[in-house]
Amino acid sequence: MMEFVQQMINGIALGSVYALIALGYTMVYGIVKLINFAHGDVWMIGAFTGYFVLAALGVGPLSIILAFIVSMIVCAIFGIVIEKTCYKPLRNAPRINILITAIGVSLLLENGARVIPFIGPNPKQFPTFGNANMLFMGINISFVQVIELGISILLMILLNYIVNKTKMGKAMRAVSHDMNAALLMGINVDNVISFTFAIGAALAAAAGILFALAYPQVEPYMGIMPGLKAFVAAVLGGIGSIPGAMLGGFILGTAETLTKGFISSKLADAIAFGILIIILVIKPSGILGKNQREKV
Repeated sequence: MMEFVQQMINGIALGSVYALIALGYTMVYGIVKLINFAHGDVWMIGAFTGYFVLAALGVGPLSIILAFIVSMIVCAIFGIVIEKTCYKPLRNAPRINILITAIGVSLLLENGARVIPFIGPNPKQFPTFGNANMLFMGINISFVQVIELGISILLMILLNYIVNKTKMGKAMRAVSHDMNAALLMGINVDNVISFTFAIGAALAAAAGILFALAYPQVEPYMGIMPGLKAFVAAVLGGIGSIPGAMLGGFILGTAETLTKGFISSKLADAIAFGILIIILVIKPSGILGKNQREKV
């Protein structure tokens, strides 16, 4: 029983990272109906930005906070630039065109990072707190897990406030419901879409640092698998649903950790993508998603 509780805690910590990445997928899809496959590589950029900040300043409370701030700002700018230069010109093009572009942007970021001298193809050791942990009722809880869960919950609460309580959040919901009607009501749709990309990229940056603190190694291709798993989490919870992305992230993280702990670590990825197949067969709209009618 103690082992089960231990694995559940590990799964919730990992799931909180998946949830943050999945929020970027689901927000962008909810606004422009785009699966941004470059999102995992923005996550990688966030992790590398945090690495350079911590490598320069050392690991400490203030440097960690600064790493999060700098990384989220850098990735927010990346998100806006990618949207303006790569996705906006194709907004009225067939969806397959923009999907291929997203894959192309992903490959550009991965291979571009490999040839940049100060990044390079070789893995780098991410600065961490070490193995600091505490024992609670016979269960080991690491300091990194506390940070993962605490910052993830804080960012999710902040996102919920922005979406539901601010003027920009109201505009985001309007554009998501009907872009043309929002345009007629005087909403600057371009700014709303750019803001959505910026918020999603900033959350991915925070997730990148949290993941690197738990698994202290960064390299250019590190965003591929977590990015795909976060996409699975978004689909599982209901693509386009913010609460669904959070729920899907926690479920996927827990399922993956329990598989590693009680079955086999070799099957962890298979379980993740098996969940995707099952949810697409049984409930394609996801757990909290809603079926939508489309005019043909």
